[in-house]
Amino acid sequence: MSTEPINTFPIQNFIKQVQSAENSKAREIKLDITQAKNLAFTLGIVLARLNGDLEKFVKENSNGSLEDITIQIGGDSDWN
Repeated sequence: MSTEPINTFPIQNFIKQVQSAENSKAREIKLDITQAKNLAFTLGIVLARLNGDLEKFVKENSNGSLEDITIQIGGDSDWN
């Protein structure tokens, strides 16, 4: 798994554009295709890294044992 730093500039730039649009009461923002691709690729890298980190964390903390987890929603009421 790669541990090199991720260039998050495209995400930061997008957030700044949204904040600026909100402050000026703009109804839309526009990204050219290069900005859109960089944002999409950066988000993909960030999400892949987070997923990999989560898998690593679960594997390291499971001690080889599997636990059953039961989730009950709505108590004993009928589910619609």
